[in-house]
Amino acid sequence: MAFRDLIDDIDDVVFETLGDSALIEGRVEPVLGMFAAPWKQPQFGKVHTGLREPRFEIRVKDSDGLSKGLRVTIDLPALDGGGDYDLLQLEPGGDGLVALILRKRP
Repeated sequence: MAFRDLIDDIDDVVFETLGDSALIEGRVEPVLGMFAAPWKQPQFGKVHTGLREPRFEIRVKDSDGLSKGLRVTIDLPALDGGGDYDLLQLEPGGDGLVALILRKRP
């Protein structure tokens, strides 16, 4: 069995057990991934920035056909960052995962 096949099997277990669910515009089925929204402002020295970059990490095989501007609805409580987002860009990590960089919809 190839290394990527083994990692794919591991990802299946991890995403099904620990993953968050999201509906992506144009998809019928929800996509499993890992959602993160750094609500605390990053600090550079003593300067507080307003940078926040919510992201939803999914497997490369689930990213086919995705493009900027699609609506991504994260299925979590609002206080955990759930809700509607716009897809700003896709960032492949080189590790079989793609980060969907998101912006909260007003």
